[in-house]
Amino acid sequence: MAKTSSRLLKRNRRKVSIRKSLTGTTERPRLTVFRTTKHIYAQIVDDVTGATLAAASTQSKAFKVKGHNGNLEAAAKVGSLIAKAGKKAGVEQVVFDRNGYLFHGRVKALADAAREGGLDF
Repeated sequence: MAKTSSRLLKRNRRKVSIRKSLTGTTERPRLTVFRTTKHIYAQIVDDVTGATLAAASTQSKAFKVKGHNGNLEAAAKVGSLIAKAGKKAGVEQVVFDRNGYLFHGRVKALADAAREGGLDF
């Protein structure tokens, strides 16, 4: 139990440190990522109005990959889905918020797929 709580505290410390200098504006909203062991979620958020402009996850209806949803393939699929949803909402440029997670593995796969989908960050 102590190991899990210390891991969470470290992530929250990194998250607060990142969010001090990172905000989403109307012209350049924030693309934030949340991951669990089974799923990965992405949202495009305008922090000025407090509105979510687009969202995608491994639990959304548009996601149709069989098998384990917590792997690199699933993260890349969510990245392409969030890019499509962002384009549909009129978003071209975003600020990437890794939410305290290391830019490695599934977070990196989601970011790379979002870039390939047309989002600029």
